Amino acid sequence: MTGPDHPSPPGNRDGRRRAGWVTHEVGNQPPPLVDWDVASYPPLLDGVGRADAGWYVDELHRLGQLAGAYRAQQWATDADTNPPRLRTHDRFGRRLDEVDYHPSYHHLMATSVGAGLAGGPWTDSFAPDDAAPGAAHVARAAGFFVWCHTELGHGCPVSMTHAVIPALRAEPDLARQWEPGLVSRSYDPVLAPHGDKPGLTAGMAMTEKQGGSDVRANTTTARPAADGTWLLTGHKWFCSAPMSDVFLVLAQAPAGLTCFLLPRVLPDATRNAIRLERLKDKLGNRANASSEVEFADAVAWRVGEEGRGVATIIEMVVATRVDCVIGAALTTRHAVAHAAHHAAHREAFGRRLVEQPAMTNVLADLATETEAMTTLALRLAAAFGRAQAGDERERLFARLAVPVAKYWTTKRSVAAVAEALECVGGNGYVEESGLPRLYREAPLYSIWEGAGNVQVLDVLRAAVRTPGTVDVFLDEVGLAAGGDARLDAAVAVLRRELADTDHVEHRARRISGLMAAVLQGSLLVRHAPRPVADAWCATRLDGGNALFGTLPSGCDTTTILGRATPAVG
Repeated sequence: MTGPDHPSPPGNRDGRRRAGWVTHEVGNQPPPLVDWDVASYPPLLDGVGRADAGWYVDELHRLGQLAGAYRAQQWATDADTNPPRLRTHDRFGRRLDEVDYHPSYHHLMATSVGAGLAGGPWTDSFAPDDAAPGAAHVARAAGFFVWCHTELGHGCPVSMTHAVIPALRAEPDLARQWEPGLVSRSYDPVLAPHGDKPGLTAGMAMTEKQGGSDVRANTTTARPAADGTWLLTGHKWFCSAPMSDVFLVLAQAPAGLTCFLLPRVLPDATRNAIRLERLKDKLGNRANASSEVEFADAVAWRVGEEGRGVATIIEMVVATRVDCVIGAALTTRHAVAHAAHHAAHREAFGRRLVEQPAMTNVLADLATETEAMTTLALRLAAAFGRAQAGDERERLFARLAVPVAKYWTTKRSVAAVAEALECVGGNGYVEESGLPRLYREAPLYSIWEGAGNVQVLDVLRAAVRTPGTVDVFLDEVGLAAGGDARLDAAVAVLRRELADTDHVEHRARRISGLMAAVLQGSLLVRHAPRPVADAWCATRLDGGNALFGTLPSGCDTTTILGRATPAVG
């Protein structure tokens, strides 16, 4: 108590003047990682150049500067800390089944869609008329990589809107009706008939509680109606982005599992018979809603041949799996950028952290991992784009390389983000750093679109059932033959593993991991600076490096880290 009868202690009448307060002056802390150009990442720019997508670099830097700015980072924080809310009814008791989002989520979505990251590559205006085959999809992948450094939850509907187009084109009449809205650069979150909206988003509802990844166990039924539509009844355990305008759904038709297009709002402006039962309370990906949904004679249109639902929707799944690899790469890159930035400014024991050999080894190792992920992600985007343009070799390569990469990079991302968080220490464990959000996000990519065992079994299925895939894959890694003896030896081991058919399912993860390490090594030997390729070949070609920070002495860590440390300001 202070006052006329209780004066303040001597020397403390003005706390600002007390000498002791100098203990609270902040020193030896890095400046905020803000106002940096996320696109100024050499492995990303190199990959864009290799795909002949140099025409996109100016736009990439625009997105990079926006993603690294304080405003966009605040949007990301707001969207993550204010997750969507489900409103099942209005105040009069009428069903609404709507999802409310924080305004920052809509800012993120509007930027993504406006930049063409949802539908751009499917339009003639996204790339120059003389653009190389696949270049538009590499450009879009690079833009997605850069902009989603803000917040990855909103990337889910962006990814699915991009991915729905090749599946939808199995039904040309439907594609003509829906594609203009799906490839639009206008974001409109209002629920309305698709013909009344300037832009649309798409989601997916495949899995059910009794089957999970075994979608052939689905019990949702589809029966034909007299007007040519179908009526769907059933329950979906996971519906991604339930506020979307339209979904691809799997249901059991008389001829078997079939793919359907199911809109939220019907052409006559009435709501379709879809109930959002609850939103999932997820580990991460909090800005994005995932829900359980119920259909009760919901109106839908068939996409593709009846009974061939998996074959139809797999066109969408391939594209979203590529985005899982991009997501793993960008999440790892974002975490490693934080770690490198921290180490470049923080001092301990008389030296900056980045100058201390043990920390240098860890950071360079993480940077090598990140470069390998990024290079592989862009290679897959190129293969996907070229396959869409009719390149059969690239289709075969993607058929095998996509599940290989999806399995391995998503596993490695979780470990890499954890290591980067540790580099920042206690501050990295605090929510304000942004790293806990990345750590919660990282496991999603290995689960979404099929977890690890689903991927490695798909690798075996592709190798056995799709003639030419193994040969094309080995031809690809063979482009680096003679570039590094360790890689050549690993390729020889891989050939023996692929030729051995004993207990192959039991060995599926080993085979897939070796394929991924060899493919990434091949790409780095061909395209990365020698120190990066050397670091990879020295540590990854024995089945995978379990721990980071084990680069052998003599590695040129200065070159490796120079490509990974973000430039601020």
